[in-house]
Amino acid sequence: MQLRYVFSELGQGLRRNLSMHLAVVLTLFVSLTLVGMGVLLNQQAAKAEAHWGSQLQITLFLCKDKDENPSCAGEVTDEQRDSILRVVRENPEVASFHTETKEEAFEKVKVLLGEEKFDGPNPPATAEAMPESVWVELKNPQEYEGVTSAVAGLDGVSRVRDLRQVLDPIYASINALKWGALGTAGFLVLAALLLVGNTIRLAAFARRREIGIMRLVGASTLYIALPFLLEALVTAFVGVLVASGALAAFMWFGIHERVQDTLQFMPWIGLPEYGWAVAAVAVLGPVLTVLPTLVLTRKYLKV
Repeated sequence: MQLRYVFSELGQGLRRNLSMHLAVVLTLFVSLTLVGMGVLLNQQAAKAEAHWGSQLQITLFLCKDKDENPSCAGEVTDEQRDSILRVVRENPEVASFHTETKEEAFEKVKVLLGEEKFDGPNPPATAEAMPESVWVELKNPQEYEGVTSAVAGLDGVSRVRDLRQVLDPIYASINALKWGALGTAGFLVLAALLLVGNTIRLAAFARRREIGIMRLVGASTLYIALPFLLEALVTAFVGVLVASGALAAFMWFGIHERVQDTLQFMPWIGLPEYGWAVAAVAVLGPVLTVLPTLVLTRKYLKV
């Protein structure tokens, strides 16, 4: 196989249909960026849910030493803790529960605010300053009053947190943005497929004489279709590259510079989540161009 011919045809094909290839790249750029945004928002929702708990959960904070609640006489005792867990275990509205120690709560705070803030001889908080907690998962998120009323007055319980009124708007906004981005991306993916089809058809028409000659001399299917496949890979690579750059700009200017330092009450996505989004975009981009090219070359080239 003469690679010089293949790359020569690749260059001519890119120049001949430059405007159509640019349209494919722009459509891929927007659609892949929106897909990546959907992946990032989905991970943000999962990260927030892992930190706060799902909407099916309420949290019981147990008394600690020097607790702000005046009804707490001091650190929760073993007897008080056992009594609280027994009430939770026997409540019919409870599906499951788990406890969180002071150390586990402190590790969450360090992850949220950054471990470097707690280094040094006088850290702003220690594990001993954290309260123990019981995370209760409900069978029905609408039936929580029984659990709340049963544990609110128990000795050793400092406060009961039900974040549903705070979390519902946050989760709803994140999910709306996620599905909006993915829905719009779906329409643009369809547009990208149609543009790829038109590009292949125009390229095959422009090369119909060369294709006929190659077919007469017995050129293989791969040899004839390879320039088209390489064009698809080039457009996919450029689309993935600019979409990854747009996602990086969103992570830096939208998350890191604007909200991460000001809204520290919740954990935010970072480099690992960006890596997953780029991986999803890097897989989807070639799929959107190479697979249609493989199918359409058989139709338009008749090889």
